[in-house]
Amino acid sequence: MAPTILHLRSETKPLEHRSALTPSTTAALIKAGYVVNVERSPERIFDDAEFEAVGATLVPEGSWEEVPKEHIIIGLKELEEKEFPLKHVHVQFAHCYKQQAGWENVLARFPRGGGTLLDLEFLVDERGRRVAAFGFHAGFAGAALALEVWAWQLNHSEPFPGVASYPNEDALITNVKKAVDTGAQKAGRLPRVIVIGALGRCGSGAVDALRKAGIPEENILKWDMAETAKGGPFKEITDSDIFVNCIYLTSKIPNFVNNESLQVPDRKLSVVCDVSADTTSPFTPVPIYTVATTFDKPTVPVEGLKEGPPLSVISIDHLPSLLPREASEAFSNDLLPSLLTLNDWQNSPVWARAKKLFNEKVATLPASALEK
Repeated sequence: MAPTILHLRSETKPLEHRSALTPSTTAALIKAGYVVNVERSPERIFDDAEFEAVGATLVPEGSWEEVPKEHIIIGLKELEEKEFPLKHVHVQFAHCYKQQAGWENVLARFPRGGGTLLDLEFLVDERGRRVAAFGFHAGFAGAALALEVWAWQLNHSEPFPGVASYPNEDALITNVKKAVDTGAQKAGRLPRVIVIGALGRCGSGAVDALRKAGIPEENILKWDMAETAKGGPFKEITDSDIFVNCIYLTSKIPNFVNNESLQVPDRKLSVVCDVSADTTSPFTPVPIYTVATTFDKPTVPVEGLKEGPPLSVISIDHLPSLLPREASEAFSNDLLPSLLTLNDWQNSPVWARAKKLFNEKVATLPASALEK
């Protein structure tokens, strides 16, 4: 029986340095009998030579489009917006299952080409829990960046400048501590931060970053389902300097904050980090902005505020790229048990559930999307 061939594509999203496979997980797959082809990548945090050293075959960047349809294409973020149909099985985040803007065009490319999307965001075990997620590092990076923005806005009138990834967590925290010190000197105090979803992976990462940056425990409001059960908007958010939203939603709940709740004379809130970054989703509990931000332009201002300090939103949808090596290692290690079953993916419960969900979502596509 011929070995299963996995093809790791190069990411095309700007400043995306993470990887779904790492040299260590690639080595484990090769040891298990898989053939792993790795596209050369100028952006990936791991050098091409690291993959070659463990037995992977390096192939040209973008070559996945032309390989036989039996090859399984592994990526991380969404593909570039193009029209040609997709014939392969793709393992990736596609951001098209929650009615995001343009979801029909993204999803329809798969059935039009006979391909399949196995979306990493919805890869779950028998209890419905995700088998791998970047949540911890997303929350960690988001909270760290929010602290930097808080300090910046106290000392500057111009927007917060672009950011780049860090080689490791220590380098990031060192930089954040310096920023917090400058902010505290200006404000005469440390910031008060509310984290909603504090008990989950993402929220745990956010709280960890806040603690490591020197924010005292009494300044960190750790909220989860019990605290939000009464329904928002919540004054505790506008009473805080920073709000980190770590909630993952697939249905609508009362808003945590909205434009009306911001129009209060005693508002302290100056930074919102919406880690979920579901900017165009109808389920967002933070409907105060409509623009996704990027590492080049990390913040967007909330318009129409009559009182209080300027308010900026961070809505970067690949925050873990701030710590790409550590985030990739953690994610890929969690994903590895599932990756090892890709040679019989249609009979593997994890992948079979992902295929079933794909079929259900395809069934909701308008006929016009399938006719292109």
